[in-house]
Amino acid sequence: MLPQLQKDWRRRAPAARLCALGAVASLGLGLASSSHAALTENLGVSVVGMALGNAVTADPPGLDSIHFNPAGLARIKTNRRQDALFGASIKPYASFHQPDGFDIGGWKEDPLNGTKTGPVRQSIYLPIYGSPTWSLPAAFAAGLGLAFHEPESKWTFGTATYVPQAVGIDRTKDPNDPGRFDGRKVVIQRLVYLSPTAAYQLTDTLSLGVSVPIAHQGFMLNTEMRMPNELLGIIGKLQDAWCGDSGNPIDVLAFGLCGGGKEGRLRPFNSVGSMNFDMTAPMDPTINVGVLWEPKEWFAAGAVYQFGSSSTLTGRYTFNANPMLRKFVDGMYASLLGPIMAATFAMPSSIPESQSGNATLVLPFPEHIQAGIKIKPLSFLQFNVDVNWTNWARWDKMTFQFDKQISLLQMARLFGQGDASKLIIPRGYKSPLHFGYGVDLSVGKHFHVRGGYEPRRSSVPSSAMDLIAPLPDLKVYSAGVGYQSDKGLRIDATVAYAHGRFNLPANTSCNLNCTNFSNVIYNPYAGLDVNGGIYIRYGGISFSHPF
Repeated sequence: MLPQLQKDWRRRAPAARLCALGAVASLGLGLASSSHAALTENLGVSVVGMALGNAVTADPPGLDSIHFNPAGLARIKTNRRQDALFGASIKPYASFHQPDGFDIGGWKEDPLNGTKTGPVRQSIYLPIYGSPTWSLPAAFAAGLGLAFHEPESKWTFGTATYVPQAVGIDRTKDPNDPGRFDGRKVVIQRLVYLSPTAAYQLTDTLSLGVSVPIAHQGFMLNTEMRMPNELLGIIGKLQDAWCGDSGNPIDVLAFGLCGGGKEGRLRPFNSVGSMNFDMTAPMDPTINVGVLWEPKEWFAAGAVYQFGSSSTLTGRYTFNANPMLRKFVDGMYASLLGPIMAATFAMPSSIPESQSGNATLVLPFPEHIQAGIKIKPLSFLQFNVDVNWTNWARWDKMTFQFDKQISLLQMARLFGQGDASKLIIPRGYKSPLHFGYGVDLSVGKHFHVRGGYEPRRSSVPSSAMDLIAPLPDLKVYSAGVGYQSDKGLRIDATVAYAHGRFNLPANTSCNLNCTNFSNVIYNPYAGLDVNGGIYIRYGGISFSHPF
């Protein structure tokens, strides 16, 4: 290997060598400190891509070109099939603590103080069926890709199935898990089941390609709700003082604060109910356009633009109301002045135990741009660097539109929830850049050893962090191996690991722990310090061969 190394260096012009090493050094070191990152894209799309920090647009790996750079498909000069199997484990965690001076409307002991989230299992979304009730320690997926090429043709065609976006968190194993108030079960999954692709070799060094991924988008959210709000706390204290242990005989002539009995006394830390969404978009096409320029054996550059979409999901919702608010409203309407007070604040005349129906949700699939280079200073050593940008700012909020007024949401009109047929969950995500780095070492004629590093600073700012999408800054480390036989059989395998932490003192994220008077529904840990993080472990293996 050493003589070959010396030979390679002598063969390259000094200027080219300096250029190559300078580019790697600047991209690998200088930009790392300013890198930003993404949410879930590219996690688990490609076995080889994952091993190289997803820095593969200048050297697209076989049929995975369909996603990373469709122009790369032109490098396949035979009919080819690829099968892949992926497994991923996502383990978020969080703990909750009361800071000094904790007070929610006179209530100073949150039962979640000193608790932490429990076991997390993985959940997936099956098209047509939905999200199954069973869960697994890890989520598994299989991929299939096919390429077609006629001898002497400049065209190559193909299609593949893969998962470009997936998060599945299941906290149902422990019914008292404190995380149940912000996503007892969350699944956001995008499955590309067909991706017709055409690539054309324009010249010996330049290729173009376009693919049309057609995806199934699934969304499932099940969460218990509580409203640790100061107004609820104050009313609860007023009820205790006014009603005592056995009620107040003149309450029926006033506002009916005692009419709901003990169950109708407002407590800011009690569960008020639960909500469940199960929604899909069965067919959501987008377009990927790529270019690949390979002027030298030791240098190449590539880029891809993945168009986004405004996926419109439809499905079912269910709201379940616990006795506290239902009894409170019943008590008010059983009094003389309570109905007047309730009507003033547009409160419902009653709250059913359960409400269900149809809903829609526009969930944008954001645009993604990725560009990169490969530099091969030695015949057996290759460096890849890619820059990524995804327009996650389109996730500024999630708006659910229901087919009727939801009584539980009518209770929130006092806090600014004007239309009870809508539920708006603020997101406030950002669209930063991030970089990925990969190295490929050839060992002999048939074997490859790969390594990748992808520092991802979160698209979720601290001010919008919650337990539904607990994705802080992540550093993704990966390693892989590959084998290619003389007859074209390729076997690749990869493992990857990522970990990130977050520390959110009280009043840091108004999706989680603010004490703002008007922040009611999705602020379930108001006033608490919340510390947590997430572990992601990934593994995959793929087989590719001519057919």
